[in-house]
Amino acid sequence: MNFNLAIPTQLTIALGPDLLLMFGAMVLLLFAAWRPESARHQRSVGVWSLVLTVLTLNATIWYLYRGNTAGPGPIAVDNFRWMADIIILLGAGCTIALSIDDNERKGIHAGESHVLVLLAASGMMLLVAARDMMIVFLGIEVMSISIYCLAGINRRSARGAEGALKYFLLGAFSTAFLLYGIALVYGATGATNLSVIGERIVSLHMLKSPILLIGMALMLVGFGFKVSTVPFHMWAPDVYDGSPSPITGFMAATVKAAAFVAFLRIWLEAFPAAAPSWHLAVAGLAAATMVIGNAIGLAQRNVKRMLAYSSIGHAGYLLVAIAASSELGASAMLFYLLAYSLATFAAFGIITVLEGETDKPLTLDDFAGLWTVRPWLAVGMTVAMLSLMGFPIFGGAGFMAKWYVLQAALQAPLPQVKLAVVLVLTTVISAGYYLYMVMVMFMRPRGEGIAAPRATPPLTRVVIVGAIALVIYLGVNPNWTTRAALAGTPVLSRAPLPVVAYPTGVPAGR
Repeated sequence: MNFNLAIPTQLTIALGPDLLLMFGAMVLLLFAAWRPESARHQRSVGVWSLVLTVLTLNATIWYLYRGNTAGPGPIAVDNFRWMADIIILLGAGCTIALSIDDNERKGIHAGESHVLVLLAASGMMLLVAARDMMIVFLGIEVMSISIYCLAGINRRSARGAEGALKYFLLGAFSTAFLLYGIALVYGATGATNLSVIGERIVSLHMLKSPILLIGMALMLVGFGFKVSTVPFHMWAPDVYDGSPSPITGFMAATVKAAAFVAFLRIWLEAFPAAAPSWHLAVAGLAAATMVIGNAIGLAQRNVKRMLAYSSIGHAGYLLVAIAASSELGASAMLFYLLAYSLATFAAFGIITVLEGETDKPLTLDDFAGLWTVRPWLAVGMTVAMLSLMGFPIFGGAGFMAKWYVLQAALQAPLPQVKLAVVLVLTTVISAGYYLYMVMVMFMRPRGEGIAAPRATPPLTRVVIVGAIALVIYLGVNPNWTTRAALAGTPVLSRAPLPVVAYPTGVPAGR
């Protein structure tokens, strides 16, 4: 079906999965608030939230296979959006499943925590659908406000309160940068629609407009905070460490996925002609993020802080796909986000099991000798670490994801050879902490006084086993996902773009 987004009814239908999740979340919010907090009620809200997530996922897949399209409008109707929605909904489902068991162990009886995950996911779905700056801002705000609350949902944790406060203050600061940047881009072009902005930059010869360039710079800073790139990463370690582990996984994987999808769509649709101005900045951020994220990760003993710096390093790898400035880079990003999300949720699922009922931070010593007491957890964590590192075979999904990003970098209009070299070298650096984790689990004896982890709860087991199975399967047979990712390229503006000569050699148009 070809939607005419100027007709309100068809615009509403095009937003079908988003509205289903939003409306269902509102109903569940009333249900969660209707009864006093209790472990049983928290689990009940969580189960219904899982049901709603599965229904929305089925609706999204139905839209994907129908091959819907749309003309110009405020939202995108393309496979890129639906594929991103699937990654978001898988992340939301994993988070809720892990949280049901984790909340029960830690005495967090607020059923609203699951509804906040749904509301955050609905904001992310709106964000990845946006082809208008105002909808981008609306999606970011719906997502961010829910995540601020989730970061501090454990009201008995001092570290959680500290992390939530830091996240809120720095998040509001970054949003101000983003909004001011949007205002300047609007002031320069007179438009908020991405395709119209791209056309006016060309037709009005605005490639060197100071207002436009400052607006783009401020937006780059705003998105840099959202996806935790260097030097805008300072909030990530404290927030990841203080938040409940399922929420940390949600922030590390799903929030990052939604922000990167919006980042790429804006840069490739609104600002392709201005590539001479932004390409070096994005490439520089990518290189700095890959190097600093992985280098500092080597020094971490706290496992969640280590994975926080790992997440920063992966943000650098994803920036390489944006720097490629091509539809191949967009496809590589989708596959990378799926593989990264699966490995991340597997790792944080295992962390929730080892944490038990305490709020004590896990260190590498807590993983010592895990093979001797919980061998399957050790094997699962090994697969997750190898996938995050990009090791072939057992960590094959991560290996294929980095391979596709490297292909996009080397086959870009101007081959990004230097970024590809940095990506490979920093992957080697990351082996220092990923493989060290594996060594600790299999080769270091279990410390005295460290109790064996309790049995893995059913829903947590489903998440861990499912994520690990998909990581291995996608590494051995990535074809179907690759085809879907290649089909999932954004429908970009096709305005005629000038060929501009500039030092980096990246063409201004595609």
